[in-house]
Amino acid sequence: MTQRSFTRVLLYTLIVMIAVVYIAPFVIQVATSVKTNPDATSNPLSLWPNPFSTEAFKTMFGYGDNDYVNFPLWFTNSTVVAVFVTVGRVFFDSLAGYALSRLQFVGRRFLFLAVLAVLSVPGVVLLIPKFLVLQYTGLYNTYGGMILPLIVDAAGIFIMKQFFDTIPYSIEEAARIDGAGVFRTFWSVVLPMTKPALLTLTILSFQGSWNEFTHILVATEGPEHQTLTTGMAGLFSGAVGSAQQFPLKLAVAMVATIPVAIVFFVFQRRFVAGANAGSVKG
Repeated sequence: MTQRSFTRVLLYTLIVMIAVVYIAPFVIQVATSVKTNPDATSNPLSLWPNPFSTEAFKTMFGYGDNDYVNFPLWFTNSTVVAVFVTVGRVFFDSLAGYALSRLQFVGRRFLFLAVLAVLSVPGVVLLIPKFLVLQYTGLYNTYGGMILPLIVDAAGIFIMKQFFDTIPYSIEEAARIDGAGVFRTFWSVVLPMTKPALLTLTILSFQGSWNEFTHILVATEGPEHQTLTTGMAGLFSGAVGSAQQFPLKLAVAMVATIPVAIVFFVFQRRFVAGANAGSVKG
């Protein structure tokens, strides 16, 4: 028992040390966001603001004199993109996954292999083709250009297809005997059974679209379509007047992480349940 207790204490000590390493940057971020610029510059790692200041948050929300931070616009654009992309991915990825899993048609296997091939292509390779397509279709620097190329993704199709494969065919056969069509069977019978996979896809889609940077950078120009990622990139790279604004930069970064954290913690248990169910059934 003594050896077992010592091992347990050692293990918990190690876990606490690792937790401190991961949590420390967030604590420093919160502390720095309520400092003044001189205090943040001279004492960057201090956890005690001296003096306490909310000037960074006032500037962030437009109460200060600046022309390099438009947080309300960035937040609104990110929200619009994330909501539309998340809803679109959940719906269209589910449709595509169901078709690849259940419908018999010529070329189904080829399409599934094409989806797997897309997963292996680095996103940076597609940046120039995306830019050219958006220019040619007239979607460049529009909300449509920001949203439509992201509204379906290969990873989501793969997740849904694999989950649909675990559902017995007998359930659909019973629905079709009762007169339900293909879409009715999908929407009312099969889709509700994939709730863990849908929640997993929702979390991944929201997180990915909220943090999307390269596509937004390629698809837009000018300040009116900036999202939090592109806006913060300009802020952190030293946009005019933003040099040495450490409290402001960290305040923007901290607030930008809140929506993703809320979505993840709200659906955390279901997310883990969906992952475990998929691994067990697979």
